[in-house]
Amino acid sequence: MEQRYVLSVLVENHAGVLSRVSGLFSRRGFNIDSLTVCETYNPGQSRMTIVVKGDEYILEQIKKQLSKLVEVISITHCAKEETCEREMALIKVSAAGTARAEIIQACNVFRAHIVDVSPNSVIIETTGSEDKLSSLIRFLEPFGILELVKTGLTAMGRGDEVMK
Repeated sequence: MEQRYVLSVLVENHAGVLSRVSGLFSRRGFNIDSLTVCETYNPGQSRMTIVVKGDEYILEQIKKQLSKLVEVISITHCAKEETCEREMALIKVSAAGTARAEIIQACNVFRAHIVDVSPNSVIIETTGSEDKLSSLIRFLEPFGILELVKTGLTAMGRGDEVMK
């Protein structure tokens, strides 16, 4: 049965690592649903959050293939109940006339922020679970979504354990 898996991968922070990781996926025919990468507190390391779909066998194959890359320091499968997951979105919405007040109210309910205002539109920033973002997007659709960009999932294990 196909499931969604979230992997957190700690890698050396230098040129070409992202290319090697993504190339590994494409060579093996694995699709990446979401990929976020950023330097960690240690400037010599980056952390990747990779979301893939498949079964347990595919997950194990991905982990084995990743562990063969010299630049990979560690790999963690992030179980949903043990992980804090967030995504960020910027949503440009048509907001002329009376619609603006309703959009502002929705932002308050969803704990989103208006980060830019123009005469006929607003840009909304929101952070949260994929479900929260989807709900806000569905609510805003009737107003007219002009543009939408999402960061992709970022995940970190709950509790005192630190990825090393």
